[in-house]
Amino acid sequence: MIAVDTSVWVSALRGRSDAIAATLKSLLDADEVVLPLPVRLELMAGVARSQRAALRRALTGLPVVFPTEETWAIVEGWIEPAASAGFRFGQTDLLIAALASEVDALVWSLDTDFQQLESLEFVRRYDTGVTPAPHVG
Repeated sequence: MIAVDTSVWVSALRGRSDAIAATLKSLLDADEVVLPLPVRLELMAGVARSQRAALRRALTGLPVVFPTEETWAIVEGWIEPAASAGFRFGQTDLLIAALASEVDALVWSLDTDFQQLESLEFVRRYDTGVTPAPHVG
């Protein structure tokens, strides 16, 4: 399973990278994608009102991973080792990482925080070798 981060969805949905969009479509077609709840919430919050219903329908077919008390315990357990290593992570990234860890999923993200989380052995990243197109505007 692959936990796909918001950064990948945004790149694919906004047409920033054909390679990323094609890889995401392939993973979706193969039923390899799991959707962490924070990613679903970020996507729904960021989509235009006119596209919200279509996106909601598209995402309903994906398994969603919800945080539990254990998820929060994992996040809390990662704070001190991360800080001791000189890293500071946002709560959302930590939550996505913990959810992926709980279901033994790889994380696919364009966010460098996940490279750092992997260096601490908190997550394993899905690396396509695809470089995202530069963000314009």
